[in-house]
Amino acid sequence: MTLSPKKFSILAAFILALVGWFAGLSAFVEDVASMPVPHPIQKLDAIVVLTGGSNRLDAGFNLLEQGFGKKLFISGVYHGLDVKMLLKRWKAEPQSSLDCCVVLGFEADNTAGNAVETAEWLHKEGFHSIYLVTADYHIRRALLEFARLAPDVVITPFPVVPDKFDLANWWKDPVTAILLMHEYMKYTATYIRSLI
Repeated sequence: MTLSPKKFSILAAFILALVGWFAGLSAFVEDVASMPVPHPIQKLDAIVVLTGGSNRLDAGFNLLEQGFGKKLFISGVYHGLDVKMLLKRWKAEPQSSLDCCVVLGFEADNTAGNAVETAEWLHKEGFHSIYLVTADYHIRRALLEFARLAPDVVITPFPVVPDKFDLANWWKDPVTAILLMHEYMKYTATYIRSLI
């Protein structure tokens, strides 16, 4: 069966798009895998944690405890949680002195919402520099959203590696593979929107 020139062109375009998509996904995964382990080197105005994955809260609380920010803002918190509950999840015997310095944001339900909610809080506090704590696979998209919605804020990324997240063998684990493909598509859409 021979393909008509039109059908051949459509098939060739589809194959090319598929190859391009997989090449982009590969580059995205490689970028995530090559991220260096973050080391805070200076005190900034605040630490911002985007909820939604393991190790993010631990990293944020540790930064606050070490004095790398005046306050910790946790964006995208489920209604019903309070600071004391989160502190208990972080440590069996949390420092009560941190109660005053932890602020919870309940309004965001996606990354753009995190940026809006955080920008409003930063403006209210008069803060202009933050450590942005989120998962390593999510940090690029988060940076794009924050650059768009909080352009006056100096952001130092603080990517963390989630539990059971094996980037070296990501294609062997369906859960990790789907997560990365989903994030890659979201990142691509956010990147295109930022250009427009």
